[in-house]
Amino acid sequence: MSLQGSKRQHERGTLPPLTKPNGQMMTSQTAELPPVSITATPDITVSVREVFGIDSDMTVPAFSERTDHVPDKDDSYLFDHDTTLAILAGFTFNRRVMVQGFHGTGKSSHIEQIAARLNWPCVRINLDSHISRIDLIGKDAIVLRDGQQVTEFREGLLPWCLQHPCALIFDEYDAGRPDVMFVIQRVLEVEGNLTLLDQNRVIRPNPFFRLFATANTVGLGDTTGLYHGTQQINQGQMDRWNIVSTLNYLPHAQEVAIIMSKMKLDIKDASVKQKVDSMVALAGLTRSGFMAGDLSTVMSPRTVIAWAENERIFKDPAFAFRVTFLNKCDEAERGIVAEYYQRCFNTSPLVRS
Repeated sequence: MSLQGSKRQHERGTLPPLTKPNGQMMTSQTAELPPVSITATPDITVSVREVFGIDSDMTVPAFSERTDHVPDKDDSYLFDHDTTLAILAGFTFNRRVMVQGFHGTGKSSHIEQIAARLNWPCVRINLDSHISRIDLIGKDAIVLRDGQQVTEFREGLLPWCLQHPCALIFDEYDAGRPDVMFVIQRVLEVEGNLTLLDQNRVIRPNPFFRLFATANTVGLGDTTGLYHGTQQINQGQMDRWNIVSTLNYLPHAQEVAIIMSKMKLDIKDASVKQKVDSMVALAGLTRSGFMAGDLSTVMSPRTVIAWAENERIFKDPAFAFRVTFLNKCDEAERGIVAEYYQRCFNTSPLVRS
């Protein structure tokens, strides 16, 4: 894509389209959708009871047309009651919502799947330690204008999202660098304007800009030993989050239903259901072992789904378990994990079939 073409897209208020590594345009459904700039305000309302299957009279604003930054919808997704209501309150009433919980519980996908059903454009930014202030705000760049190289300011994702009806998700919020976190602090206020010092310009947020975050800790640092690299969050900033929802490991029956739905398995098939039930029971044993101090690694719902997917590939639950989880464990703890497996499946995962 030429610099001039890229600039025209920027002026239209769209992000660059997705491309393959070889430079060809992606032909997915997302790449063929119209740009975010065609949407102005939500033009319909949807019933929470009808769309999300939650017993609530709440109605939520939504867009009738999908655009190129609306996440793909997963029809098999099952919504957690409390987390869904918290996120919907963020979309409906412009509340700043943080979803906190253990890894692999579906925090980010929860927000994305709600946005997918509302046709609400959504952008995710992973706040790893390499994300800097200029990555969010923008920087000067050399561009080609009328055949001449000139320097002009290129906005980052934060100003772009602020000016559009868009849901911005900060993933791994508790891993962000302190200087980056203070850039976000002003935006956390509902009427928080963003001042671009390099441009002597103040950006007012779009009335339908929404802000979410996901985190493994609740801003007090890593107290479990699982999440190295997370940091304590300034309590003045934590206070600006209007809603903090916790999404940890789900009850056994609910997790079984999620795995069955995600893998598109027949819930009426007793043998398949028994196998998934045993897999989730094993995950529960690893979590109990971790809480008791016997293990340093736990199986998340994401791990169980990966195990089920690998079992479908290898047609061998024990081998799939070894390559999915057991080989990630400390060698001194593998005997304990193997014992958990034997309790659930009446066979050792270490015996090669």
